[in-house]
Amino acid sequence: MGSAAFLLPRPIPQAAKDQLQKVRGTRWKNSKLLLQVEVEDTFYSGEKRLQEWKYLTKKQKFGELREISGNQYVNEVTNAEKDVWVIIHLYRSSIPMCLLVNQHLSLLARKFPETKFVKAIVNSCIQHYHDNCLPTIFVYKNGQIEGKFIGIIECGGINLKLEELEWKLAEVGAIQTDLEENPKKDIVDMMVSSIRNTSIYDDSNSSDSDNDTK
Repeated sequence: MGSAAFLLPRPIPQAAKDQLQKVRGTRWKNSKLLLQVEVEDTFYSGEKRLQEWKYLTKKQKFGELREISGNQYVNEVTNAEKDVWVIIHLYRSSIPMCLLVNQHLSLLARKFPETKFVKAIVNSCIQHYHDNCLPTIFVYKNGQIEGKFIGIIECGGINLKLEELEWKLAEVGAIQTDLEENPKKDIVDMMVSSIRNTSIYDDSNSSDSDNDTK
């Protein structure tokens, strides 16, 4: 039997080894980079979700019209959280207009949970407050009164509608309404037109009287 010939593997050139090492290194770096990106994405996605959750929680932490007493006024209203709008209604339950305002504020508190809505019986806050000044609505931010509506007329009249009160509070800045214009705009325009026509009529009569005198 003849001797078998064994073919030994040819040595890999150094240049090929260097190239292979370079490819492996690049793959390792790419894999490491990809893993890092995935970890960072996961972290930042979680962080973003956490921030969004905190933001929503902060925005929606109210959502109701709460009753407070006079001794809670400073903590709940004057010293409320920074940059939080606070709307407080001072009322008497014996006044129908006050009950109407409370109904409207209860609905608005649910619609705008980022704004703090509270109410208080007026005698617990201010002694000897006159009925003519009720309802009274104060709008606070950072301890300062940013708006106030005192008495039936300023609050919108005995036929006050929900949208009208919403517009009033939005004009002060306490809520971000989706109403595009003042719900009372047509009524205001009619009143202005009526006053203007009355003025013209009076001027005309005055002029005629002057001519008759002459």
